[in-house]
Amino acid sequence: MTNITFALMLLAALAAAPADEAPRHQTYAQAHRLTAQTGRPLVVLVGADWCSACRQMKQGALPQVAQRGLLNKVSFAVVNTDHEGPLAKKLMRETSIPQLIMYRKTSDGWRRHSMVGARTPAEIESFIGQGLAPSAAEVSAK
Repeated sequence: MTNITFALMLLAALAAAPADEAPRHQTYAQAHRLTAQTGRPLVVLVGADWCSACRQMKQGALPQVAQRGLLNKVSFAVVNTDHEGPLAKKLMRETSIPQLIMYRKTSDGWRRHSMVGARTPAEIESFIGQGLAPSAAEVSAK
C-alpha cells in the first residue's frame, strides 16, 4: 500500500512540474545529423551551468519560444562549455556566453549567424525566423 501511495505522489509531482522548464534538446551530434538529413537550420545554445544569463535563456526565454512551436522547425542543441569545451570552442567566435548560434543552408552553402548575451523570447524568435525565411537570392532564383 505504501508503494502505491508513493507512486501516486511521484506521478502527481511529475504532472505538476512547472511549464517553464528548459525545452527538450538533442545532443550536438544528433542535431547536426538531423540538419544534414533535412536541411533544417541548426540552432545551438552555448553556455554553462554557472552562468546566470545562460540559465535565464535555458529556463526562461527558450521555453517560451518552444511553447510557440518555433524550436520544432529547427534542430536545437545545447552545448555546455564546461562539459564539451573543445566543441564549444569550435562553435564560438567570441568568448562571452551565452551564445545562440545558427547554421543555415543557403544556395551559397552554409551560413553562420550568432547572438551573444541573454535575449528575450521575441529576439530569439526573430533570430530563428530569419533563419527559416528564404534569403533574397533564393526568392529571386524561383
